[in-house]
Amino acid sequence: MSDDPLDIDIDDLQRRMDGAMVSLKTEFASLRTGRASGSILDPVMVDAYGQMTPINQVGTVNVPESRMVTVNVWDKTLVGKVEKAIRESGLGINPQTNGTIIMLPIPELNEERRRELTKVAAGYAENCRVSVRNIRRDGMDQIKKAKAAGMSEDDQKLWETEVQALTDAQIKLVDAALETKQAEIMMV
Repeated sequence: MSDDPLDIDIDDLQRRMDGAMVSLKTEFASLRTGRASGSILDPVMVDAYGQMTPINQVGTVNVPESRMVTVNVWDKTLVGKVEKAIRESGLGINPQTNGTIIMLPIPELNEERRRELTKVAAGYAENCRVSVRNIRRDGMDQIKKAKAAGMSEDDQKLWETEVQALTDAQIKLVDAALETKQAEIMMV
């Protein structure tokens, strides 16, 4: 952003909204509908050593067979915490512990499980929408500051319209991605 308070950085807002979309697509990629994938655990965070840490930083995630994901936890004192984090993640997977190895049998996708996954996907999409709206609010705040610094009302309306159009376009992309993912999940 430039030093001029009358400049509104639309490119920065666009970049940040695009970042929210990239994050959403990463979360959607973790919702596998067919084969097991280690990326299913990417959004799961573990309370390790006093801070929230991704599972792949406390153990090795493997996919030994098409319906099984394993996590070989490096520190055996964290096994219980990793198991609890997976159980409470909303993935609908019931972990089984064998020493420092946590096995995650991926259930066959029945109708109920598919509906659960569509709800998880909808939650991810809503989080993305909230991020986009927060970025919109930041843009509107920039416009208010510029107005206080001497921006004309016509320019203010122009910038507000542009920020709102950017937001609406991004929300449509989120909705389209959600619709596609839910259709993919529900496909038998």
